[in-house]
Amino acid sequence: MPALEALILDARQTAAGHGPTSPAVTEVARQLQICNACRYCEGFCAVFPAMTRRLEFGAADVHYLANLCHNCGACLHACQYAPPHEFAVNVPQAMAQVRGETYVAYAWPAALGKLYQRNGLTVALALAAGLALFLMLALAINGSLWGGAAAGDFFKLFPHNLLVSMFVPVFLWAVLALGIGVTRFLQDVSPATTGHAIAGGDALQATGDVLTLKYLDGGHGEGCHNEDDAYTLSRSRSHHLTFYGFMLCFAATGVATIYHYALGWHAPYELPSLPKLLGVAGGVCLLLGTVGLFRLKQSRHPLHGDAAQNSMDYGFIALLFLTSLTGLLLWLGRSTPALALLLALHLGVVMALFATLPYGKFAHGVFRTASLLRYAVEKRQPSALALGDD
Repeated sequence: MPALEALILDARQTAAGHGPTSPAVTEVARQLQICNACRYCEGFCAVFPAMTRRLEFGAADVHYLANLCHNCGACLHACQYAPPHEFAVNVPQAMAQVRGETYVAYAWPAALGKLYQRNGLTVALALAAGLALFLMLALAINGSLWGGAAAGDFFKLFPHNLLVSMFVPVFLWAVLALGIGVTRFLQDVSPATTGHAIAGGDALQATGDVLTLKYLDGGHGEGCHNEDDAYTLSRSRSHHLTFYGFMLCFAATGVATIYHYALGWHAPYELPSLPKLLGVAGGVCLLLGTVGLFRLKQSRHPLHGDAAQNSMDYGFIALLFLTSLTGLLLWLGRSTPALALLLALHLGVVMALFATLPYGKFAHGVFRTASLLRYAVEKRQPSALALGDD
């Protein structure tokens, strides 16, 4: 044991001397040097096999590994060097702090990333309220805010082409900003992950890992930790409901677009039409998932995450929750005098959600996917170290 501790202390000094770009990156490098000496958690998730391929941890390595981490908390509760030990190894929290930095560092434009990180909840709710109020005023001016349309015909309130002109620029902005951010991220981390090109099998494996949320099981299928050291599948289930609820809602919009432009079938669509089935199922899943994420976040162990990101996290959860809630209320109230009011609320929330996607918690899903893709590339290459390979 003294030999191991001597190696760890030497690793701490080595990590401090390699000059990563921020205190958070330096701290992750220090902790990973200790983990590399111990290796008790080697089988927990993708982070640790990827870690063992390295003796040194520069900024690109740390950014890659931090976004590969799913914050399941398993390594914290298994670690003999976790606080209150003097080595203070807390990989989930240290990784979370670096991930927060990457959201800002790779955001485009950078100023918006900084604004949302500091005031995520306020920005999210203010933007949604402002957009919804603007739409309500527009409806009130032409006298259709209350009881202005019948039979759920949204296009009597906002013509189809007007809705397209409102949402397409916001959607394209989100795609452009996220695309620029993840491209810059991949350019930085690819040389640190062998630099080899992505093959078809790599993309298939990464896609499977993303769609199954593979690393939210703690590395053994029993689940993550949340408020204590007990295993729970609640985080995995809530993430699945949120992710697939969002995708179902997006699919509903996509199918409705095909109906409108390719088949000439115009909204409103009612059950059992495919857009409505997808939308209702997605809305219910999204509602349940975001409520679950909120409750889990309220009870999460303080050592698991980065408290400085709470505002950003709650902002994203709030917009997803309000998107599903207003969407379902709009469907239920489509034949009532409140249709126009509910429509303005829903459209304002959805526009705010897409406008903030590149700067909030949604970005972590994109960067995590990119890291899983690079992991798939890296692990099929021979390790440069004779330290074991997966």
